[in-house]
Amino acid sequence: MRSILITLLFLLQLNAEILKPNFIYEGSGGVTDMVYKDAKLYAATAEGTVDIYDTKEQRLIKTIKVPNIKDFVGDEVASKVYSVDIVNGKIMIASQGKMGYRRVHIYENEKLTEVISTERSYTISKAKFIDENRLLIALLSNELILYDIQNDKALYREQISASKFSNFALNEKKDELVLADESGDLELISVKDGKILKQFKGQNVDNVFQLDYKNGIIITAGQDRRTAIYSRDGAVAYYKEGSFLIYSAALSPSGKVAAYAADEHNNVTLFDTQSKANIAKLGFHKATLTNILFINEKELFTASDDNHINYWKL
Repeated sequence: MRSILITLLFLLQLNAEILKPNFIYEGSGGVTDMVYKDAKLYAATAEGTVDIYDTKEQRLIKTIKVPNIKDFVGDEVASKVYSVDIVNGKIMIASQGKMGYRRVHIYENEKLTEVISTERSYTISKAKFIDENRLLIALLSNELILYDIQNDKALYREQISASKFSNFALNEKKDELVLADESGDLELISVKDGKILKQFKGQNVDNVFQLDYKNGIIITAGQDRRTAIYSRDGAVAYYKEGSFLIYSAALSPSGKVAAYAADEHNNVTLFDTQSKANIAKLGFHKATLTNILFINEKELFTASDDNHINYWKL
């Protein structure tokens, strides 16, 4: 009983104050995507770069830049990076190309190679590795593509719905994904064939900006100021309200701790997905939240439209 009381008091204390980050990384520009692997953080930016940080030494160790592009008036500009991912030493970078289309590069052995050009006319919104030879690609048109890099072809191209694509999240095995669009509904989809397995609906009534899928739990970040929680088996479905548009949300690896951008001051609220109780509030973000990334149950990164990435150890 004493230990339970001490834990409750600790959680109440955390929730009463806005916490400061343990460390702040600085990078090349506004962060658009992040992945973490083997104590390295890979941050994609709107300035056409992927910044790589050694999180043990807490320093920037490399910046990869994709070629600049020309805008509609012919001026040379940075190519915004939309997605980054890594598998077996290969770094995938999906970025802006010409005429509004997007391209994909692979960075390996200090060499940047274009593997999908704008000639494909793909309006890529998000891309992630399934394995080192296959990419899962989502288009703005809400089409899902499984792409074979080695053979330079789409294994399938499936239209998920008529609504504009928002975001997707893969499960740990990378055999399923949850996809969100502007309708607020979520689709559980098989990676092998792009077929819809299940639908989750009712908790968001407008566009879902972002989502995460960990250990059978799903979280959303909604334009309707709601962050929704679903379980894959359908046993859990509820939402918590924020006081502003919720642009970003994420789950810890166990799915037991959730985080979402909760208010107009860009504070991030952490809560227990089972009890729904708030755990902590993370503050001192200077711009709109773009990404929240847990690396374990106690450590996470938060990133914004500016060039700062906050590291937190709870």
